[in-house]
Amino acid sequence: MSIIQRAAWVSAVGVSVVVGGGASTAQASEVRLGGAGATFPAPLYTKWVSEYEKVEPGIKIDYRSIGSGGGVKAITDKTVAFGASDAPLTKKEIEAMGGEDKIVQFPAVIGGVVPAYNLPGLSQPLNFSGDVLADIFMGKISTWDDPRLQELNSGVSLPKLAITPAFRTDGSGTTHVFTSYLATQSLAFKGEIGAGKQVKWPLGQGGKGNEGVAAVIQQTAGSIGYIEQNYAVANKIAYGAVKNKAGKFIIATPETMSVAGEGAATTLKGTVLRADIWDQPGDKTYPISAFTYIIVYKDLSNLKTDAEAKALVGFLNWAISGGQKFATDMDYAPLSSGVKTAVDTALSGLSHNGKPIK
Repeated sequence: MSIIQRAAWVSAVGVSVVVGGGASTAQASEVRLGGAGATFPAPLYTKWVSEYEKVEPGIKIDYRSIGSGGGVKAITDKTVAFGASDAPLTKKEIEAMGGEDKIVQFPAVIGGVVPAYNLPGLSQPLNFSGDVLADIFMGKISTWDDPRLQELNSGVSLPKLAITPAFRTDGSGTTHVFTSYLATQSLAFKGEIGAGKQVKWPLGQGGKGNEGVAAVIQQTAGSIGYIEQNYAVANKIAYGAVKNKAGKFIIATPETMSVAGEGAATTLKGTVLRADIWDQPGDKTYPISAFTYIIVYKDLSNLKTDAEAKALVGFLNWAISGGQKFATDMDYAPLSSGVKTAVDTALSGLSHNGKPIK
C-alpha cells in the first residue's frame, strides 16, 4: 500500500491498534485513545502506533489524518485525546483552549516541505530558489522553459510546458510552513497571498491533505506542488533542491532538516513550545524545514479515566524517546537531545483531574 493509499485509509477509518496490559481478558482491560490532525507526520504516527502495540498490547489508539486545522478544532472541542498540527497554535487558538497555562504543545519530529513536480524525462533534481517558487505559485512564471528557471538549471533542457501549481484545499500546517517560507523570500508573495494554514491561491489545482496534492502531481504533467518529503519519496515523485540562505542548493534529507532544528532548543521554553526553523543559516541547511507539533491539555480532564490519561502520557513519552529511532528511516529528522529535554520538561507537568501523572 502506497503512502497516498495508506493516508487516505487512515483519514477514512483511523489507525486502530491495541497497545497495553497483556491480560487474557484484553478486551475488558482495553484503553482507547483518539488523536487527529496533521497529514504531514501521519505516516510516522501510523508507524509509531503500530510499534507501540508491541510495547503495550492493551491500548487502542486511533489517529485520523484530517489536516492541521481539523486537529486544532478537535482538541479545542475536546473530542480527541491529542491534536496534531504542523503550524503552532495561534494566540486566538490558545485563548480558545483556555490560555497558555492550560495546554502543552511540543515538537514531535522535524520534516521538510519539498517542491515536487511531474516532468517526465528529467534525470536529475531541479534547482529552485524561494523567489522563483513564489512567482510560480503567483502565476508570474507560467511555463517550465521560463528564463529564470533555466538560469537556475544550466545544462537542463526544460520543456515548453505550462506549469500547473498544486495546492492544499484544507486548513493545513504544510501550507503554513510553505507560505511562511515564501513570505520571507518575496515581498510580493507576502502582500498578495500571505502566510497561513489556508490562503487564496490565484490559480492551479487543489487537493485535500498531502496525499491529495501528491495525487494531483502524479496525475498532471507539468504540475508542481508542495508536499512533505516522505510522501514524495514513498510515491516516487520527483522533487527539487532549494537555494538556502548560504546560497547553496540543498535537497531535503533527515540530515539537512536536522541541521535546521539544531539551534531551536535554546528558544523552547515553558509548556507551549514552538520554533520556526525555515530559512535558517548554514551551508547544509534545507530551508523549508519545520517542526510538527502535538497538542494536549495540561490537565487531561478531557479524558474520562486515570487509565486513559496514564496511557496517553505513556505513549507520548515513548514517542519522544523510543519512537524517534523510526524517524530517519521514514525520511523525517529526529529531535535533537536539547529539544527532547525541553519536551520532557513540558510533559512532566501533565495531570488528570488535578492529580499528577507519574
